[in-house]
Amino acid sequence: MSKRHSRPFHSLREFLIFLEQERELLHITAPIDPVLEATEVSIRSLRNNGPALFFDNPVGSTIPLVMNILGTERRIELALGIHPYELGQKLIGFAEQLISFSPKISLGNLAVVRRALAFRQKRSRRAPSYEVIEPPSLSLLPILKCWPEDGGKFITLPQVITEDPLTHRRNVGMYRMQIFDETTTGMHWQIQKGGGFHYAKAEKNNQPLPVAVAIGTDPALLLATVAPLPEGIDEMGFAGFLRGDRTRITRAKTVPLDVPAEAEIILEGYVSPFERRREGPFGDHFGHYSSAAEFPVFHIKTMAHRKNPIYAATVVGKPPMEDKYLGNAAQEILSPLIRLLHPEIKNLWAYYEAGFHNLLIVSVDERYQKEAMKTALSIVGEGQLSLTKCVITVSGEIDVRDFHAVLREIRDWFDPHEDFLLIPKVPLDTLDFTSLKMNLGSKIILDATKKPCRTAKHKKDGASPGKRTSKRITHLLSLQRLRSIDRRILDWNLLEESLLVVTVKSAGRAVLRQLLREKMLSTLKIIAAVSPDVNIHQDEELIWGIFTRFDGERDVLFSHQALVGIAPVYYGPMGIDATWKKGYPEPLTMSEEIIKKVDEKWNSLKIESHTA
Repeated sequence: MSKRHSRPFHSLREFLIFLEQERELLHITAPIDPVLEATEVSIRSLRNNGPALFFDNPVGSTIPLVMNILGTERRIELALGIHPYELGQKLIGFAEQLISFSPKISLGNLAVVRRALAFRQKRSRRAPSYEVIEPPSLSLLPILKCWPEDGGKFITLPQVITEDPLTHRRNVGMYRMQIFDETTTGMHWQIQKGGGFHYAKAEKNNQPLPVAVAIGTDPALLLATVAPLPEGIDEMGFAGFLRGDRTRITRAKTVPLDVPAEAEIILEGYVSPFERRREGPFGDHFGHYSSAAEFPVFHIKTMAHRKNPIYAATVVGKPPMEDKYLGNAAQEILSPLIRLLHPEIKNLWAYYEAGFHNLLIVSVDERYQKEAMKTALSIVGEGQLSLTKCVITVSGEIDVRDFHAVLREIRDWFDPHEDFLLIPKVPLDTLDFTSLKMNLGSKIILDATKKPCRTAKHKKDGASPGKRTSKRITHLLSLQRLRSIDRRILDWNLLEESLLVVTVKSAGRAVLRQLLREKMLSTLKIIAAVSPDVNIHQDEELIWGIFTRFDGERDVLFSHQALVGIAPVYYGPMGIDATWKKGYPEPLTMSEEIIKKVDEKWNSLKIESHTA
């Protein structure tokens, strides 16, 4: 168990001091270039379970750079003073008692009540964020260029503050900002983002939208910013709940917005209506470059900061990255609340390995036939969850975080004829490239819950037909045998006698069709083809390689498909063509020059892994 702290953190620097005391922060005095080099250093450290990194002398700037602030589970717990799962359980317990009007609320949940009371912000007379106010000059900041083919430098950890022009409800969101010049950036408002909704309203009235951007805030506000809160819930208020103490705010100087009083840096300005500029490419958390496209433009009028400010940044890319820990913490805290709307749901989990939005597992205690499918349909229409591409439902007792347990349920209970649903031509995450149409694509639902109506068939030998017959495949399969089917197969892996993954040189669709016709493989539930850059023997990479590279409508096929009226009917194994295809952006790789450069200085940086 991590060390608990009694006082909440109200600023980034307070938290950094605490991390240093806990030996969770390392100062790097050697010059490190924010252009690519900082990315390579931070990724190596993070994947080694290393400390947060404080670059004292970033090349080209006198302002220090800090990265990997919340890049381990331990640092997340240190930030909150409590494990996020524990906080989530306390939150749902309090909410359920509140709904039931229990008189024991104040006695049994005093700690949660105190956190709830911290939702209201505190206006601060002293605002360190405005110790220095000056004309904007973004070149002063050690802003990252993260990946070789990025369109430029990007602010990667901004907390963008806007208000609804009509209701004045606030939103604090995190949207990458490409640097165009000293006073202008892009504003990457993706689909289903609060700031984008505010901008749409302002643009409809032909009005500029006032915007403030905070960089370098306390960890609770950072977590609240990335949390998928319901629309209209104030992130600064939620940060008070996470912190256990009210968020300190102050009024911005040139825009009508409240901002964090203790941020390291504040940018103030506006986004003009109907102005767009080409933004990107950018190496994103799906592990590929997101394509360049037209996005709104942020004009900065004022830059304020603390004396001796600290610039905070992060890197996203092929998982795992720091957003693994941020996203997992957010869902551990908030996921239990879905039971208030769906009491049949026991748990749900979005897989960071697939970029969160690409794979969601939901465990359901069904109260009537096909309730799980009804639940899945509801989920893909709610808030941020509406961007989910693949939903798999399992029975209530199954661990949704255990990918292999999920595959076993698919093996035993998934029948595509009754349990598969394709929803084509619907909104999809802006970053998803698999449909080749921005913001549009398809979703699939697989229902792998236990089916009482099928139980009688399994009682003879105590196992489902899928489990009984698929075990034979393990003894039959070999690379030689698979290559006799198609010589383009380079490697294979069979998981839980349910999912066969093959690596192919090319023509993934043709290879899949060959495999789906094979009688030997007819008892499998899923056969997936991936490209050679995916390590299919490592779960994290296998999940990434499959679920970030297929579109349900374009790339899913079955051994037998037919139409009954206008309804499609599916039989046999499901094939997924998850190979890299023409039109897809390139996967992220660092340049050999930078890798060699970091290799030469790595030992001198003395970045050690932490096992605490």
